[in-house]
Amino acid sequence: MPLRWYAARTQPRAEILAAAQLSRDGFDVYNPRIRVTDSHLANVDLSLFPGYLFIQCDLETISGPFFRPAHRILGWVNFDDEIPWLPDEVISEIKSRAELINLDGGVRVKFKPGELVQIISDTYQGIGEVVEDAKSAKSKVKVLLEFLGRPVPAEVPWALLQPVNEIHKEHHRIPRRTRGKGRRINNKAMAVTGIA
Repeated sequence: MPLRWYAARTQPRAEILAAAQLSRDGFDVYNPRIRVTDSHLANVDLSLFPGYLFIQCDLETISGPFFRPAHRILGWVNFDDEIPWLPDEVISEIKSRAELINLDGGVRVKFKPGELVQIISDTYQGIGEVVEDAKSAKSKVKVLLEFLGRPVPAEVPWALLQPVNEIHKEHHRIPRRTRGKGRRINNKAMAVTGIA
């Protein structure tokens, strides 16, 4: 029988160790990884399929237990006790797409409109509300910053932002000044919130 690709389940967060040990034992292993960039511009390679690996072998010629404890493999991916194999073309496609994503700078953490972010720079530190996310890690995010008691639109480099944790969200909510479509909120309501 020819060598074929099969998917195997690993122990939690053990894909790298499992792939390394299987490779040392002579197996052809593929662990697709994608570069993820956070707002501090730190690059981290994460598994595209956490908890799974692709292993090329001939299952029909293997006798006895296939995996050792050092392999950190829980078993083959199977359906009704049948272990499906993947064509070489599928593995090649996964490899080429993962390479393209990584060559393009990887995947970056994105901010959603309405999300609160903390701005950390030498000149300004504070909380802002995202209006529009940046198009890339090198461009700017449109945010509303509170300045002299009023929300002011600003553009901040993506690398200077980080998400605000849940504890700070309620304390730093920027109040709305309009009802939408340019209709301003009356002064009495603003006076109650302490903005006017």
